[in-house]
Amino acid sequence: MTLKKAVVVFSGGQDSTTCLFWALKHFDEVETVTFNYNQKHKLEIDCAASIAAELNVKHTVLDMSLLNQLAPNALTRDDIDIDQKEGELPTTFVDGRNLLFLSFAAVLAKQAGARHIVTGVCETDFSGYPDCRDVFVKSLNVTLNLSMDYNFVIHTPLMWINKEETWGLADELGALDFVRENTLTCYNGIIADGCGECPACVLRKKGLNDYLANKGKE
Repeated sequence: MTLKKAVVVFSGGQDSTTCLFWALKHFDEVETVTFNYNQKHKLEIDCAASIAAELNVKHTVLDMSLLNQLAPNALTRDDIDIDQKEGELPTTFVDGRNLLFLSFAAVLAKQAGARHIVTGVCETDFSGYPDCRDVFVKSLNVTLNLSMDYNFVIHTPLMWINKEETWGLADELGALDFVRENTLTCYNGIIADGCGECPACVLRKKGLNDYLANKGKE
């Protein structure tokens, strides 16, 4: 029997941590990769490392600081406010981020003998990021396979579910409390339930409240 090994693109947030638990259920061996692109809240990297250590999975941090130089955004620059104007992408969008993250994750995966890459991108509850779309992931999957002559499969467990259903998946995996208490989603760098006011926290909180309310009706 061939060992199934996966690399999880891991930020230490709600979505990627849920994906990590999903990967641990579906694969024989799992490791994580986190990217340092000079994000304002380096706590994100520490959070990812802490979770990986607690779950006893290998964790690699790759330097992607060039991305900050090329694509100024609200996640890396203090002089750019978190904002979204109608008809425009939010200032938290980082050009090329998932393209580069998944590409480098694939290089790492091949060296590690893994053919499976897991990422928490989602086309349901998202801010219109073009690199979170299913068509992009499928296109990149083909490109990566051709570029390295290696058959990768990019898994997106959250692609077609909303935040409420993401909490439900975490609960199904026995990880709801862990995800709620240990992950960092907040744009203001506050672990767990966060600041409650930034766009990421509002989306996370609404999903959790909806899930808990509907669960109570069962």
